[in-house]
Amino acid sequence: MAQEEQRTPEAEIDPIWSSSRTARQIYALGEVEKDITQLLSLAASSVSLLALPQTDEPEDELPQGEERSEEFVAKVSEYFERLEAIQVAIRSSLAHIRQSRIAPSAINAPPPNFVPPSLGVSIPTPSANVAEVSRGLQEERVDRDAWVGILNALRRLKVTREQEQASKNAGQSSTSTSQ
Repeated sequence: MAQEEQRTPEAEIDPIWSSSRTARQIYALGEVEKDITQLLSLAASSVSLLALPQTDEPEDELPQGEERSEEFVAKVSEYFERLEAIQVAIRSSLAHIRQSRIAPSAINAPPPNFVPPSLGVSIPTPSANVAEVSRGLQEERVDRDAWVGILNALRRLKVTREQEQASKNAGQSSTSTSQ
């Protein structure tokens, strides 16, 4: 029931999404994605209501006593309603794919043993090699910073060694001149 309240009104939906059955299914999957976000939010709210009232922060504004139990029941009920709606939407999308008889070869699956980068998922390219590692921007930056740090450390080490060598040479030349 709460799901219908969250839906975008028909007048606000871009006409492209109603141009074909496939477009409507894609739009429905986008709505499922939003529902999953709401599902996670409901789960977080339910868990916070299960915590002991003594651990509540003043800004949490969580109900106390019997109201807390009632709120928990309401959140859990909404959670399962949304979960059911997600299940129905996914099953309907799968039925649409089956009915459309889309050839499995038309759906590009990632290569075997493909592991997406942790900080950025991208679409695998047809030339993607299993041994080839694709990384996200943040991972590349961390890698670059690590190499810059190594380079700076090596430069400092070189300067220190040159200074030690220079002081050693200066010490030897002063002892040889005094003899």
